[in-house]
Amino acid sequence: MPDIDAIQAFVLVAELKSFTLAADAIGGTQAAISLKIKRLEESLGRKLLERTPRQVILSVHGQAFLASARRLLDNYQDALNCFGQQKRTLRVGVSHHIVGADLTLWLRRLANTDPEVIVAFSLGTSRDMLLNYEQGKLDVAMILRHDNRRQDGEVVGVERFGWMAAQDFELQSDRALPLAIQPEPCGMRSMVMAALQAQNRPWEEAFVGSGILAIGAAVTAGIGIGAMVGRMAPSGCVDVEQHFDLPPLPNRDVVLYTAQRDTQTQALIRTLSADIPSL
Repeated sequence: MPDIDAIQAFVLVAELKSFTLAADAIGGTQAAISLKIKRLEESLGRKLLERTPRQVILSVHGQAFLASARRLLDNYQDALNCFGQQKRTLRVGVSHHIVGADLTLWLRRLANTDPEVIVAFSLGTSRDMLLNYEQGKLDVAMILRHDNRRQDGEVVGVERFGWMAAQDFELQSDRALPLAIQPEPCGMRSMVMAALQAQNRPWEEAFVGSGILAIGAAVTAGIGIGAMVGRMAPSGCVDVEQHFDLPPLPNRDVVLYTAQRDTQTQALIRTLSADIPSL
């Protein structure tokens, strides 16, 4: 009989398209993952994966086996849970540009989605959340794609950014654009700087803070202008792109990373992405 750990390793590699990332997700080594899958292929008498120097793809037999392997893992987990084991903990990380002022609502939804799942929730930059996922510290990561370092993951929506300011904010004509902005390194900061540089628009730091809640508070206080998702802007803020002739900001894909495909996780993912605008 094939080893259940080997089947889990195969599913992870198939979904992540990487032996290295699969090893990180379960806290093992690439060599151990390779050995498990080799033994699985030998026990099935079929080659499941095609390996090239740049990528890992499913063979014809691997494509046929993947759906059944997922069902087997789900049934295995159900069997383990039949004796009333302790509640499951799911580690979820979300970019703070996706959820901020409405965090209370999100957490209430997550708590009510499945009482048998404890959500260990992390909020931070997309860079940090993706790194934590790659290191196996998160089961689910929902981030903004700011670069081309990774092109995998599932795109679940798109966020549209605007230039937000307090309703009574006034911009002095002889002053550089005062920004409420995050410190480096930050994908959002890089996006803002690139847009202003393309317009040859001078700017200066009026406020530097970590997290969209801090940026939103500085914008509300009239300290400066901040780039953020419109639905995330605090009450009393308005989009001033046209009013101050500011360059349009690019949209950013919201990308989901997870190797968990069971029913419980999928229900929580639907809750997480409920407010994300579709493509």
